[in-house]
Amino acid sequence: MTILEKKEEAESLSKENIQEENSLKNENIDEKPQADEEITIEDKLKSAEEKTLRIMAEMENQRRRFEKERNEAFEYGGYNFAKEVLSLLDNVERAISSFRNDESLKQKVDLEKIIAGIEIVNKDLLSIFKKNGIEQIECINKKFDPNFHQAMLEVENNEKNPGTVFQEIQKGYMMKDRLLRPSLVAVTKKKEEKVDKITKDDEKSNKNDEKN
Repeated sequence: MTILEKKEEAESLSKENIQEENSLKNENIDEKPQADEEITIEDKLKSAEEKTLRIMAEMENQRRRFEKERNEAFEYGGYNFAKEVLSLLDNVERAISSFRNDESLKQKVDLEKIIAGIEIVNKDLLSIFKKNGIEQIECINKKFDPNFHQAMLEVENNEKNPGTVFQEIQKGYMMKDRLLRPSLVAVTKKKEEKVDKITKDDEKSNKNDEKN
């Protein structure tokens, strides 16, 4: 084999090696996007699953809130109205008390009939309240509770424990388990004992006066 033939053969082998290397590189390049594409799809599926779970959780929370609001609207729909009507009930009771304590009206023949008519209205109002879950708070001789009572004044009294409701100034009401209006009350406190203290100077002064 001549030198020229050997040179041509070497160049041919070199070209074949270069072509094989380029082919392998192209194969590797083709494989990488496929791997990246598979990872991206998994990430997208995972992200979509997480979003779906979050949306489902939010929908469930909204459903519960709606259910709670609906139940409260059904249970306490007349709360504000009932609170306003309490003033009407107060006025009816004040009218009865006023008629009974008015000396100038006690001699009237029809006074009891008038009072009886007003009392019927009062009983009807209380009956309607009770049907709707509204009842008066019992407070006399009960321990003062800031959740249901509002103290307007303190009364000295050693016969009852301190903090006992001694007098009801205005009636309080509950609407089922919700406070409609607190009871305005007077609460007992310990009676302060005033002890006269005699100082040593006073004692000396008294002794000097006795001697003189």
